[in-house]
Amino acid sequence: MRRLPRRLVLPIFGVLWITVLLFFWVTKKKLEVPTGPEVQTPKVWSLLSRFEEGGVGIWVLWVSPPTPHQVGYLPTCTLLVYCADLPPTSIIITFHNEARSTLLRTIRSILNRTPMNLIQEIILVDDFSNDPEDCKQLIKLPKVKCLRNNERQGLVRSRIRGADAAQGTTLTFLDSHCEVNRDWLQPLLHRVKEDYTRVVCPVIDIIHLDTFDYIESATELRGGFDWSLHFQWEQLTPEQKARRLDPTEPIRTPIIAGGLFVMDKSWFDYLGKYDTDMDIWGGENFEISFRVWMCGGSLEIVPCSRVGHVFRKKHPYVFPDGNANTYIKNTKRTAEVWMDEYKQYYYASRPFALERPFGNIESRLDLRRNLQCQSFKWYLENVYPELRIPKDSSIQKGNIRQRQKCLESQKQKDQEISNLRLSPCVKIEGKDAKSQIWAFTYTQQILQEELCLSVITLFPGAPVVLVLCKNGDDRQQWTKAGSRIEHVASHLCLDTDMFGDGTENGREIVVNPCESSLMSQHWDMVSS
Repeated sequence: MRRLPRRLVLPIFGVLWITVLLFFWVTKKKLEVPTGPEVQTPKVWSLLSRFEEGGVGIWVLWVSPPTPHQVGYLPTCTLLVYCADLPPTSIIITFHNEARSTLLRTIRSILNRTPMNLIQEIILVDDFSNDPEDCKQLIKLPKVKCLRNNERQGLVRSRIRGADAAQGTTLTFLDSHCEVNRDWLQPLLHRVKEDYTRVVCPVIDIIHLDTFDYIESATELRGGFDWSLHFQWEQLTPEQKARRLDPTEPIRTPIIAGGLFVMDKSWFDYLGKYDTDMDIWGGENFEISFRVWMCGGSLEIVPCSRVGHVFRKKHPYVFPDGNANTYIKNTKRTAEVWMDEYKQYYYASRPFALERPFGNIESRLDLRRNLQCQSFKWYLENVYPELRIPKDSSIQKGNIRQRQKCLESQKQKDQEISNLRLSPCVKIEGKDAKSQIWAFTYTQQILQEELCLSVITLFPGAPVVLVLCKNGDDRQQWTKAGSRIEHVASHLCLDTDMFGDGTENGREIVVNPCESSLMSQHWDMVSS
């Protein structure tokens, strides 16, 4: 191979060096053209240098500005004409110890992809984050205001504080870890302007937790739930799809996810804002959804509005009373105020909620009476007829015994999977030990608090463990067959196997082929 002539080396390296410099200069300077007045690039990048968190992945996210995503957009959306006099909205974002880079990305996408005349203000409510500078730094950006709580209040009370301070005629609630798309706001404001009792949501796309890749969600989805008040996305029924002649037509939804929606401010105030006695996060979306539908409003998902959202694997912050306890308190308040006689199915799905405190609900019951709201029966018949009412909601609660020993959980605090063992049956102050109390529900789950008996695999000898309950998971379904407890999917039976030193104390809880002669497969359910 011929060597490069020496006289050409310096010019070639010079060209390469200039190319590299130009690349970084363009990358740093080039922002997408916003639909309103331009956000000053130097300010954003100056902030960025202070918000950089040292992680390579985080820095890569910001080397170039986020680009607008067109995935999932319906071509016919561009043909829609919106009201020319849409009112400016107050965008409310609450956060607690949110990653600075994620928070900045959320606000930056709003400023770059929203007509400035439609933004009254962006109100950040810092729910007592460890570093007060998280919020203060961002008020240097256009339209941004900062409120900081003097103590931890949780999402509900923080959102109310933001709404009370808002000057816009509509409220737009967003999570602090999302990214709005082009033309996301106009379709939402248009629907609310047509009817102020509408509460409207965008299609929620997925932003990958680690790479921030933008993943399109299906358009024809709506919010649903089961009797444990567990939110789930569900497909429209074939009949509903057949009636949708226009794919841009908004979708009526029984419930909203709760993180992203637009609502008229006067309607928000009239309906009673949020239940201020709910703690931290969780369950508030059920309460506001039932209240909107039953008290004269409606909920919609608007296909021509899309917002990406980072869905975390676990909560990044601490719940003072624990995640499970907080969720039960909040959903129990919802059931007691809004579900009438149908709350029995909630308790059948969450039997341990019966004993949990949930505070005083008189003010919320008075609100419902004063608003002259419909019954939950009306809601089921007119809004969510697809929710099946169980024929048998009975539960059995007590010890699962084998001779003189009881099935006991070995759950440790914040442990996602816990083991089981047979231990001597214990009473504390005349009551069965909590770790030995089980509930057998109509959904064929055997549970303790929020955790259910489950198998690791469907093979003989598979360990039985305690994991977070998930309705419809066939690994968590059991049936009582005489004195045996049979796993529905595998047709194996709950059993004990010797392990370790081979003594009676070293018994592992497993599933094995059913044999009526084996005493290790005989269990008694003794009511508490």
